[in-house]
Amino acid sequence: MKAIVTVIGKDRVGIIAKVSSVLAEHGVNIMDISQTILQDYFAMIMLVDLTAMTLSFSDLSQKLMEQGKTIGVQIKIQREEVFKAMHQI
Repeated sequence: MKAIVTVIGKDRVGIIAKVSSVLAEHGVNIMDISQTILQDYFAMIMLVDLTAMTLSFSDLSQKLMEQGKTIGVQIKIQREEVFKAMHQI
């Protein structure tokens, strides 16, 4: 199973490291990553593999949200099939 992780917020040092560490702690593999800085704002999209995930999807979502609050960004995760369905024309 795959998912899309989005991170948006004011740029600061360590955003990628903090998000990646939460994913790694719970057996989530980053398959692809794209990030950019728009003036002072950070935007990132990750494609992740949940096959070896060690907790439930909702618990992972909660942990990412909590980490986002800690570092001052918004982090969301969506299952790939939901993301695809939402963005199909």
